Amino acid sequence: WLGALRFDNLALRSLPVDASEEGGPRTVPGACFARVRPSPLQNPRLVAMSLPALALLGLEAPAADPAAAEAEAALFFSGNRVPAGAEPAAHCYCGHQFGSFAGQLGDGAAMYLGEVLGPRGERWEIQLKGAGITPFSRQADGRKVLRSSIREFLCSEAMFHLGIPTTRAGTCVTSDSKVVRDIFYDGNPKNERCTVVLRIASTFIRFGSFEIFKPPDEYTGRKGPSVNRNDIRIQMLDYVISTFYPEIQEAYSDNTVQRNAAFFKEITKRTARLVAEWQCVGFCHGVLNTDNMSIVGLTIDYGPFGFMDRYDPEHVCNGSDNTGRYAYNKQPEICKWNLGKLAEALVPELPLEISQLILEEEYDAEFEKHYLQKMRKKLGLIQLELEEDSKLVSELLETMHLTAGDFTNIFYLLSSFSVDIDPSKFEDFLEELTSQCASVEELKVVFKPQMDPRQLSMMLMLAQSNPQLFALIGTKANINKELERIEQFSKLQQLTADDLLSRNKRHWKEWLEKYRVRLQKEIESVGNADAWNTERVKVMNSNNPKYILRNYIAQNAIEAAENGDFSEVRNVLKLLEHPFQEAEGFQEVKEDAEEEGATATAAVCSQETRSRQSYCSKPPLWASELCVT
Repeated sequence: WLGALRFDNLALRSLPVDASEEGGPRTVPGACFARVRPSPLQNPRLVAMSLPALALLGLEAPAADPAAAEAEAALFFSGNRVPAGAEPAAHCYCGHQFGSFAGQLGDGAAMYLGEVLGPRGERWEIQLKGAGITPFSRQADGRKVLRSSIREFLCSEAMFHLGIPTTRAGTCVTSDSKVVRDIFYDGNPKNERCTVVLRIASTFIRFGSFEIFKPPDEYTGRKGPSVNRNDIRIQMLDYVISTFYPEIQEAYSDNTVQRNAAFFKEITKRTARLVAEWQCVGFCHGVLNTDNMSIVGLTIDYGPFGFMDRYDPEHVCNGSDNTGRYAYNKQPEICKWNLGKLAEALVPELPLEISQLILEEEYDAEFEKHYLQKMRKKLGLIQLELEEDSKLVSELLETMHLTAGDFTNIFYLLSSFSVDIDPSKFEDFLEELTSQCASVEELKVVFKPQMDPRQLSMMLMLAQSNPQLFALIGTKANINKELERIEQFSKLQQLTADDLLSRNKRHWKEWLEKYRVRLQKEIESVGNADAWNTERVKVMNSNNPKYILRNYIAQNAIEAAENGDFSEVRNVLKLLEHPFQEAEGFQEVKEDAEEEGATATAAVCSQETRSRQSYCSKPPLWASELCVT
């Protein structure tokens, strides 16, 4: 089956490859790749495969013997056997992690297998993530485990089917080989199954690939492994632009600076559009370091990501992001900051004064334009583009925040609202809308104080008596958040369910009236209101997903897989391939299960019993305590 793969490894022919045969982690100067060999796994077996992703490589669904094809995929895409024509290598890159330059990073757990030519001659780089030690593994073992691999596999495909630029995932293969992981760095390690994901993209080159030339950083003192090798920077730019931006290469073949400026302008606009798409589906990346930013504008490296459930502009999906650097509402500005670091890395081939001007002129305007265009579609504003639309969107999000509304489900429900809805149906609609807002019990979990009162009291005293010491162990923002939690939690003790419902209905009535007025303007501008409404609903239903990869859905699939049942992973994959459609014939979680403390992607502190849950439901109460790191 895999004999159909046609390799043509252009990257290794175009960019310098390290000649050293030294094994183990090391600095790799003067090269973009280092050759590696995957480390075999015990008893590899297929968890799931994405046929739409594999079709990119010319692999059709195996009709004759599916079981044999699964076994073949497990053998080759675990790294136990290397396909003919593949040339395993690890890519060298650096990165700014949480704002600080970290020096050499590189593919510490991923391996380039090669580039496969698709049915129409298109080129796809394929990688094995989790296939063993590379020169860039540092103190790690080059392995990934089942929980994180399932999350990356499912989310890669979910994002594609949502229409968001992304790397793809072809297979997920687990094994009987084990590694020890301390998920929350709390002294409670456990053995977990080594698992490998086949990743697919036009390229996995990233912003950090151009940071290998960085001289010693003024703050961290770290430097790239290829300082002063501008010849390699030129090679990389030539390769990236000619291969992935051929129209720019052709248009500016006689002027290198103009070519490089056009390339930077294009990646700036692609990145702005990408993050606008994230914001419109409530996707949080979690680790937006420069080494996790694609040079062709794809969503790349799925780690502690999360789709936002209850709308909170300051939502942080990564439990390790203590300062909230990569919070939902900060993603646009962080991506712009990362582009600034890419601009620095392109000097002298693109003067900084040119790239900075491009960044300031293009990024914010492109983001705001694309974001508002997408939001208009989500609200069914298909006829007119009015200045007031931006305010309507802001007021919608503010209402969601005030009522703790479910981001995905609120948008999905709005297509059933109409201008001439009769009073009784309006009340029914309002009931359904407010049912997607957090209950008193859910809010108590959200605002439960996280600090011991004595600890908080000590911190407040310290802030007054020794501000310098306080700055070392805490931040004013974190303390203010904790004080807000305490205040909100106290108020919730007096709040009844009826009071909350009444308040939420009042907020939603106010916004829905503004929405009704705006829709009326649409109707007044068209000749056929019925045809307009049909098209409005169609546009809304193709831009507001019914199904996203919520953490609790991934968690249920992971726990089943850890117990040897891969059917839920495959079930969820099929569901996510049609995020805008009503699912038919999908089985829900098979049985209730007790919480097990530290689990696949998270630890759940409570010992509640899980109940069966629809794939499109807002999260159950137990899911609010899932923590992804």
